Amino acid sequence: MEFLTAHGGAILFYLFAALAVGGAILVVSLRNPMYCAFSLLLSFLAIAGLFLLRQAEFVGIVQIFVYGGGIMVLFLFVVMLVNLHQLPDVGRFLGQSPLAVVVALMLLGLIGALFVGVHFGPTPASLEILRAVDGEVVGNTEAVAMSLYRDYLLPFEIASVFLLVAMIGAVVLGRKQ
Repeated sequence: MEFLTAHGGAILFYLFAALAVGGAILVVSLRNPMYCAFSLLLSFLAIAGLFLLRQAEFVGIVQIFVYGGGIMVLFLFVVMLVNLHQLPDVGRFLGQSPLAVVVALMLLGLIGALFVGVHFGPTPASLEILRAVDGEVVGNTEAVAMSLYRDYLLPFEIASVFLLVAMIGAVVLGRKQ
């Protein structure tokens, strides 16, 4: 029991990380699109668990609501609306699998080499810095909201206008003539 209390956070981290990576591998390897969508949901929920472990409750809950809820419903509607039985069969490129594995490993090695010795800025002395608004300690959600609506209001509004234009464009393209 002492082992679980001492290393519980690390065990949960490795469990959620394994679930996220396993779900991502299943997304690209399964042939049934419904199973792929459920594997993607598993990855989304595991990433939300990682956010919750890092005390980013707001981002974790948003991950569950937005990606686990909204985006997955959208994916499932698309999979159900597209009649997959009427699509033409496309030949698989199984002869190129070894080449694809070599290229993927080379890209992973290149990305790993780029991040060796990279420091992503100073780490805060305590997590209370991330929860402070004007020197007053508040919750994580309040600190994110104050930063978003006070410091980054213009980019936030520009992103909302882009999303509105994309939504209107999707409705126009998707409606029947």
